[in-house]
Amino acid sequence: METTISSTPSKEKLKVQILQLGASLDRGQSYNPTSGEYYSASMDIARSKILSLIALADTETNIPTTLSDIAGEWELIFTTVKHGIFRSSPFFLAVQEAFEYSDEKEAFGQDKATLFFKLHELQTCSWGVSKIGRVAQRIDPTTGYLYSEFDTSIFALTVIPILGWFKLLPTFGGCVITASKAKLGEGGVLEMEVDYTTSRPVPGLSGLGEWIWSIKVPVGAVWRLLPWNKGRSANCSVTVKYVDEDFRVVEDKSGDLFVYSRPVVPRVHAVPLGN
Repeated sequence: METTISSTPSKEKLKVQILQLGASLDRGQSYNPTSGEYYSASMDIARSKILSLIALADTETNIPTTLSDIAGEWELIFTTVKHGIFRSSPFFLAVQEAFEYSDEKEAFGQDKATLFFKLHELQTCSWGVSKIGRVAQRIDPTTGYLYSEFDTSIFALTVIPILGWFKLLPTFGGCVITASKAKLGEGGVLEMEVDYTTSRPVPGLSGLGEWIWSIKVPVGAVWRLLPWNKGRSANCSVTVKYVDEDFRVVEDKSGDLFVYSRPVVPRVHAVPLGN
């Protein structure tokens, strides 16, 4: 009796492979074309694994129709995006889409959005000035809000190599939160409008003082006043290409993919977020 073995990996096997690639590539941060093309082959394989998982999506069970289908807390485990995993935040997605309305799409021979993110990454992550930790989202269908969070530490690696091992400056930071109004449209399109940004302390990480946690920046209101936005809101959208009980894959308008999973250790904020 001849046994037929399927050459198509199962959903569960693909998810395990994506998790392993996310770990080995530091959520995708290890590949940075600004520095070089090393790890590019691994990134290509990772993208192919994600696309294979999307191809197995069941339209009845793996494509959401309401915010309740994707409610709760999700942590970013992998992204194909270049120049910063911070780009999963609706704020940076809105910046990216805002460049689409620019009269000139390129600067110095590059796409303006790509150049902006490249410069932002170089300015904030060089010389150990800043390091991005946990990146996550919380979706609340009751209020219709999506809270994008990323932990950042400042001066985490401020030492003098070879000459000494002591830290020059203390490490501090916190969790930066972007709150966006959210609704789910047809075909899994998640539409967002940035409302405000704020911050919360991270246990074990020193902040700049208690005053910093009470600041709420009205990004949405300020955005419309900026002349280059011409009165437009801070809107952006991604498409949920796959979701199940513990995995979610979204695609932005440039075709980059973001993979989230349910956290093993959920984050509990000491101070609830309000709208």
